[in-house]
Amino acid sequence: MSDVLTHPTTRDEDWRYSDAEYLASTSSDELLHWTEWTVAPGEVKSEYVTLLSGPQARGTVQRTRVHVGKGGRLEVFATLAGGQYQRYELDVTLEEGAHFEFGGVTLGGDVKLQEFVTRVVHAEPNATSNQTVRAVQWGKATGNFLGRIEVVRDAQKTDAAQNFRALLLEKGASANAKPELEIFADDVKCAHGAAIGALDEQALFYLASRGLPPVEARKLMVRAFIADAFVEISDDAMRDQMLEGALAELDQGAL
Repeated sequence: MSDVLTHPTTRDEDWRYSDAEYLASTSSDELLHWTEWTVAPGEVKSEYVTLLSGPQARGTVQRTRVHVGKGGRLEVFATLAGGQYQRYELDVTLEEGAHFEFGGVTLGGDVKLQEFVTRVVHAEPNATSNQTVRAVQWGKATGNFLGRIEVVRDAQKTDAAQNFRALLLEKGASANAKPELEIFADDVKCAHGAAIGALDEQALFYLASRGLPPVEARKLMVRAFIADAFVEISDDAMRDQMLEGALAELDQGAL
């Protein structure tokens, strides 16, 4: 197939919220490249991904395809806080009794566009998955989550969930959510939820009435908000590292 036909654009559903200019200026080889690996049966694999701000290429697209064997467990926790455009994509297939845990945070201002795109295939019975994504945006930045769950016909006893919430710190910031469920088995539990809003002014007033300065009050609320994405990290030190690393990227002007 020619490059023209395979090259993604914002007309494609999986790329609909992406940066059109970046897609047009980047080769298909870069945009469509997959890194592939496996989690062996019974193995537990944890990945921690942090893409921060600073001198970087104009955009970053990172795509990973993982096959999780019977009874295996894959954990991925990621923070996107840099680049004018960042896309982190995961395509996960689960065998019997396997589990996939994902926690992601987008954090950015100016005109940054950051997005998580996931596809989780429950290919065999008794597999479970849980995805928690939090977006914190200000300026004219955008945070996206496109999450797709597929349950094949014989994948009974599947338990799958995904949850997306966005916190917009300034007018002009935005977020997009596109949850999808495709279920062909009848004995399953699948759920998704999405919410987009601003900081709770009543909660801010309460904290201020207790003597907390406004900037500290706002930072405390943002901290609690994004902590949801990292709550399943079992290593306390790593959980704190991911959380504090994300908070360090907050633009003080947004608080």
